[in-house]
Amino acid sequence: MSAIEQCRSAALGGHVERCEDCGHSRIAYNSCRNRHCPKCQGAAAKDWLAAREADLLPVGYFHVVFTLPAEIAPIASQNKAVVYDLLFRTAAETLLTIAPTGQARGLKANDPKHLGARIGATAVLHTWGATMTHHPHLHMIVPGGGISLDGTRWVRCKPGFLLPVRVLSRLFRRLFLAALADAHAAGRLAFFGKIQDLRSRKAFAAHLAPLKRKRWFVYTKPPFAGPEAVLAYLARYTHRVAISNSRLIALDERGVTFRYKDYRRNGPARYCTMTLSADEFIRRFLLHVLPKGFHRIRHYGLLASASCKANIARAKELIADPMPTAEPTAAHRTADPHTTDHRPPCPCCGGRMIIVEVFARGGSPRGPPSSGAGIRI
Repeated sequence: MSAIEQCRSAALGGHVERCEDCGHSRIAYNSCRNRHCPKCQGAAAKDWLAAREADLLPVGYFHVVFTLPAEIAPIASQNKAVVYDLLFRTAAETLLTIAPTGQARGLKANDPKHLGARIGATAVLHTWGATMTHHPHLHMIVPGGGISLDGTRWVRCKPGFLLPVRVLSRLFRRLFLAALADAHAAGRLAFFGKIQDLRSRKAFAAHLAPLKRKRWFVYTKPPFAGPEAVLAYLARYTHRVAISNSRLIALDERGVTFRYKDYRRNGPARYCTMTLSADEFIRRFLLHVLPKGFHRIRHYGLLASASCKANIARAKELIADPMPTAEPTAAHRTADPHTTDHRPPCPCCGGRMIIVEVFARGGSPRGPPSSGAGIRI
């Protein structure tokens, strides 16, 4: 919280920039670079997307969402590292089990609905709903096909169909509940406050029992139009935080007012506003702070880091369809993401801004920047 409060303020130091062409000057304070800060994720997202662009395959991509039921959310809130890791692991295991052979409850090995191939997926964790309430779910981007089990051909999905959603839901439910029960038995879960009674194994089992019969929400959205659409989606979701500055409307004596979408409505009525007291707004925001070192973007199957490059090259060879050579967007026109300059151009003439002075944390420039100082003739 302190990092976000101090972001782009004198508390973190900064520098003075001056345009090489027109001499316009401005003070720029350093960012906190905290991954939960709404202001500091734009540059990180651009670099990450540039690195992922080469890994896209010339096929349609599916968007699969795995959602935890509301009864699990309080347990997840108090055991983020354990429960979120189980969400990643069991969702990936569900996809990677059903796709190759269909060997799971509810789908026979020779059922034509399974793909019969090794697939890959990129998973992104989201923990918030539209109003910043706690709503853990996993977005997975899955190529529309996979490499056959013998490695000799590319197996394409049927048009508009990846895998049977009902079978995915049932296997995901079984795997997650089993893993959660094992974590409780191993003493890896903590309970306090309103759910402290779940420390008892009997009470915990009783809490999970109804969930074994409840339908868990796993759904597949229509496939993306192509690799460019995948990048556009990832640009919005990979480094997203609970709320962006663009959704904030007002801060006054009533509290914080922001925009949100009510997905239960259609048309203009879907777009609503909400006002929360300042402390409730902060409480909801902090619900989504992840444990230190926790990875919220993970890759599985063909896209797993250890063998991703080799698998992508083999997949492109089997598909025998070259990647589109579209002009890269401005966000991706960079050869080396480590040397990318994310400073915006001069607001007056569009020229290049250069740093003419640096000041430390808690400091300030030696004097107000003038238009004539520091310009080379």
